[in-house]
Amino acid sequence: MMLAASLMDLLELPVLNFAENYQFRMKLSEDLPYIFCSTRKKWLLLTPEEWVRQHTVQFLIQEKNYSPSAINTEVAVGINGMRKRADILVYKKEKPLILVECKAPSITITQDTFDQIARYNLQLGADFLMVTNGLNHYYCQMDFENQKYVFLESIPSN
Repeated sequence: MMLAASLMDLLELPVLNFAENYQFRMKLSEDLPYIFCSTRKKWLLLTPEEWVRQHTVQFLIQEKNYSPSAINTEVAVGINGMRKRADILVYKKEKPLILVECKAPSITITQDTFDQIARYNLQLGADFLMVTNGLNHYYCQMDFENQKYVFLESIPSN
């Protein structure tokens, strides 16, 4: 799509560390860039974090074979009376399976990032965690009995 290619060049969006070259619908509206979210079926402001989130959604669909209907984005989570949003939650038979925290490519993933996703997961109870800034991806499996996570090479496919 010519608009998407020229828009990507204009925005200088980074190439992210995913195996596939995913195709996205993008547009400019009132001089602001938007990307179409295939799971929410709506246009979203294209921020660096949204660029990573949309790549991660496509990774889950195209490479890990999860149904788009099993994937929710920006899921509300109540933490200490505050309303937060988990970036991506993949369900399997209505149970949270994979919780994903996305950061912009310019954000370094630190222990604080893992602490954030762990706090969210106390409420959600997903079996697997993924933390990504689009360049670096970390995968964990929860060990609820010992209250820790174990790092993995990848997350399971559907």
